[in-house]
Amino acid sequence: PGRGKRLRVSQLFQPLNLQAGGEAGWDGRAGEPACRSQKLMVQGGLIHPASPGCYHYLPPAVRAMEKLVRVMDEEMQGIGGQKLNMPSLSSAELWRASGRWDEMGPELFRLADRHGKGYCLGPTHEEAVTELVAAHSNLSYRQLPLRLYQVTRKFRDEPKPRFGLLRSREFYMKDMYTFDASEEAARQTYDLVCDAYRSLFDRLGLPFVKVRAATGSIGGTVSHEFQLPADIGEDRLVLCPDGHFAANVETLSREQTSCPTCGEKLTQSRGIEVGHTFCLGTKYSSVSNAVFYSSENKLQLAEMGCYGLGVTRILAASIEVLSTEDSIRWPSLIAPYQLCFIPPKRGSKEEEEGGALLERLYHHLADALPHLASDSVLDDRTQMTIGKRLKDASKLGYPYVVVAGKRVREDPPVFEIWNQNAGEVLFLTKEGVIELLSKVQVP
Repeated sequence: PGRGKRLRVSQLFQPLNLQAGGEAGWDGRAGEPACRSQKLMVQGGLIHPASPGCYHYLPPAVRAMEKLVRVMDEEMQGIGGQKLNMPSLSSAELWRASGRWDEMGPELFRLADRHGKGYCLGPTHEEAVTELVAAHSNLSYRQLPLRLYQVTRKFRDEPKPRFGLLRSREFYMKDMYTFDASEEAARQTYDLVCDAYRSLFDRLGLPFVKVRAATGSIGGTVSHEFQLPADIGEDRLVLCPDGHFAANVETLSREQTSCPTCGEKLTQSRGIEVGHTFCLGTKYSSVSNAVFYSSENKLQLAEMGCYGLGVTRILAASIEVLSTEDSIRWPSLIAPYQLCFIPPKRGSKEEEEGGALLERLYHHLADALPHLASDSVLDDRTQMTIGKRLKDASKLGYPYVVVAGKRVREDPPVFEIWNQNAGEVLFLTKEGVIELLSKVQVP
C-alpha cells in the first residue's frame, strides 16, 4: 500500500538554504535578534516569512504539525476530550460582556463587518465556548464533565513578533475548555489534564518543568505553565534544586529566595512557555449563564477550566532545545519523515547494484512496515556525492538515514544506517535494517 507514495527529495517543495552562513538565508531584520530554531527552520525549508510575525508553513512543517496534533488528540481523547471547531471571528459583544474587549487592549486584532458590527480574531475562545454551552439550556449534571477542545489558528497583535514561531502573530494552538458540576470535580479535571500534558511531553522526549503561574487576562484561581528550559526563553523561572517548588518569577514576592518546602536556595533559569492551564471557576459561566440541572433538579453554574498547548510553538521550541547550531534534531515521534534513503552517486562503481538493492529494501520495507514506507524519502540527487547528501540529511534531522555505500557490494550486502538522534552509525543487512526500523513509532 505504501509503494505508490514514494517521495523524492528533488520533487519536495522544501526550498533549502542549508549553506547559508551567518545571518543570510533567514528572515531577520537589521538589528533584530534571531534564535536557533528560527534560523534552522527557515534554512531547512520548513517555514518562509510572509509578513512580521506570520509565516508560510511548508509541507515538511505541516507534516510535523499534523503528527504533533495526532499525539495531542490521543492524549486529549484519552481523558474524554471531544474535538470541535469554533470560528476565528468572535463577536465584540461577547468580549465586552466578559470585560476583556477593553482589558486585552491592543493585543486584539479588531475589525468591523460591512454593517458596522465589531469582531476580533480570536486569541483564545473562552467567551465563544461558554456561549455555545450556555445555548444548550437543558444540560444535566449527568452530561458533565464536558471536555471540549479544538486545534485552530489564533491571532495576537504582538508589538514585537520575533524568534520565528516562538513569538508570532498568527499561530496554531490546542485549547480545551472544561465544564464540571462542582469545584472539587473541576480540580480533578485540572489534575487529569496536567497529567495528560506531562504524558505528551514525555512521549516527545522534551525536558519540561511545570511552574506556578499568574492568571493574567484569562483569570481564574489557579494557573500553571509548562515550560521548556532554554536560554532564549522569555520567561524567568525559579526552581527548587530538589524539585519541591517551581514558579514563574512574576508570581513571587521579591523577598522569596528560598523553597517554601525545604528552605533550599531557589535557582533561576529561563524557559519557553509551551502549555498553560487555568482553573476558571464561574468567571465566564456566570456571564453567559452556562448552567446545568443538578441532581436536585436545580440550576447551577458550571465550574470551568481552560487548557492551552502551543502547537507551532512546541514545534519551534523542540527544535530550539534538541538541535545543534547547524542541524535540526526532532522529537523522533513528529519528524516530518522518519527515513531518508541515499543511493550511490551517479557514475560510481556501486551505482547500478546499490540502486537496485536500495529499491528492493524499500519494497521489502513497504510490505513489512507500510506505515514507514509513506514516511520515507529518497534523496535522488545522485549527481551529488553520498557525503554531501548525508550532510544535508543531518541538517534536516531525519531520525534514520539508510545509505547504499561501498559495502553494498559485499555478500550479503551491508547498508550504512545513521541513527541521527542517538548519534550512531550501524552497518546492517536488509533484515537487520527492517528489524531496527520495526521499533520506530509514527503517530
